[in-house]
Amino acid sequence: MLEIKNVTKTYNYSYKALDGVNLSVKSGEIFALLGPNGAGKSTLINSICGVVNFDSGNISVDGYDVIKNWRKAKTLIGLVPQELNLEQFEKVIDNINFSRGIHGKAPDNQYIEDLMKELSLFDKKENKLRELSGGMKRRVLIAKALSHQPKILFLDEPTASVDPELRKDFWEVVKRLKQRGITIILTTHYIHEAQELADRVAIINNGKIILVDETSELLKKMGEKKIHIKLNEKIDNLPDSLKKLNVEINGNGNLFFRFNSANGHNKIDDVLNFLKNNNYSVKDLSTEESSLEEIFIKLVEENRNELSRNL
Repeated sequence: MLEIKNVTKTYNYSYKALDGVNLSVKSGEIFALLGPNGAGKSTLINSICGVVNFDSGNISVDGYDVIKNWRKAKTLIGLVPQELNLEQFEKVIDNINFSRGIHGKAPDNQYIEDLMKELSLFDKKENKLRELSGGMKRRVLIAKALSHQPKILFLDEPTASVDPELRKDFWEVVKRLKQRGITIILTTHYIHEAQELADRVAIINNGKIILVDETSELLKKMGEKKIHIKLNEKIDNLPDSLKKLNVEINGNGNLFFRFNSANGHNKIDDVLNFLKNNNYSVKDLSTEESSLEEIFIKLVEENRNELSRNL
């Protein structure tokens, strides 16, 4: 659905906002683009959507070059920006219909009605935008972006300043849009949001893509599990066999160790077998898993350190 090849963008003749970006997004997937402030996320989205003129490279949407076939490419794209840039004194229904019209689409009252119902806006269709809550205004932005029936939807920080209840409600909206076959590209600073929604994740930093992977695979390969074992009998000294597995004793005489999510299950068996064979009984066992946010912070920090060494 989206192909980006060696795209660069420089501001003020020196600052490289995009530095040879290559990226491919599949049709019908939810794709999260993550990165710290100033990493190049918004510049990349605006380059795809025709808001920013990139310097070199190629971008195509569903096979249409965004420069050579810009008119067709734009009809395939819907953009939900960060800012609530709405005509405050217009009615909801008029605002959405106007967005459909400026994309050259003929009126379709049934489609717009179904769209508003799907986004829980139908009861507000005659309200002026200034009368809506922040969460409802976000829904209107999505409806405007979908009014011309695009194939790909960009959500740029869609839940910024939205309370947790509305954020979870919004997640359900995004999942329903995916079920309709719409390709969704999401940027967010709420990393758990990407973990909840995204099929794949790309991390961008200093204008470069440093990683692309399936969310589940990334958690499996780079994630870490922590195991806390509470015992009925206190252990004072660890045998060498457990020390080699990096098992530690906490202050209460209980065991603690961590392992990589992809290859550490044998380690659990070794620890539990030792306890059983030496007549230690387990009172409680709890686990923690790395979040996508922890992996994201680790990767960005490693990338920053690598750049520092190369300077």
